[in-house]
Amino acid sequence: MRLVIARCSVDYAGRLTAHLPSAPRLILVKADGSVSIHADDRAYKPLNWMSPPCTLKEGSGDEEGTWTVINKAGEKLIITMEEVLHDSSHELGVDPGLIKDGVEAHLQELLADRIETLGEGYTLIRREYMTAIGPVDILCRDAEGRTVAVEIKRRGEIDGVEQLTRYLELLNRDPHLAPVRGVFAAQEIKPQARVLATDRGIGCTVLDYDALRGIEDDKLRLF
Repeated sequence: MRLVIARCSVDYAGRLTAHLPSAPRLILVKADGSVSIHADDRAYKPLNWMSPPCTLKEGSGDEEGTWTVINKAGEKLIITMEEVLHDSSHELGVDPGLIKDGVEAHLQELLADRIETLGEGYTLIRREYMTAIGPVDILCRDAEGRTVAVEIKRRGEIDGVEQLTRYLELLNRDPHLAPVRGVFAAQEIKPQARVLATDRGIGCTVLDYDALRGIEDDKLRLF
């Protein structure tokens, strides 16, 4: 992973255009090729980013200090460096990934096996659908064939809604999946989390762990 702290401006050119004026920012270049630009006040959420597969070209000569990131759709992220304050690279190796606690992992398994719990006509695409920023717990389709991303928690709080929002922003960039809507599923959903989810167009489902366990059968699973 490469970490660059620089005073820079950022321009995005694609399906729409966006501009970030000059300011000190953190730029992350990951081993998978993704590039993201961060400020100091947004937790983990980047100001802008380009998901892999994409290519990074660092300008030279008259274009020195200009980075151009291009994805397979031809969209561009242009980073213009004014002053580089820090530039370092670090080898992180293969990450073992997030290990859910026993209840969350079992909830995911049960819900994937009984996906119709979310609604009649739902079908499973897969569990642990991998993205550039981590796995979505469950990816499925509703009765109308629309893609649905499900984030599962034992206790549903605001950080879980933020996590699902981040997945949705990324998944909706994939023309093969978009439009993708979200469902936040938990045994208990905090009022603040429900308000935030509703405001972002994310559905909320309360899961009854005991009821799901009660309808669990002994058939062979592929998960």
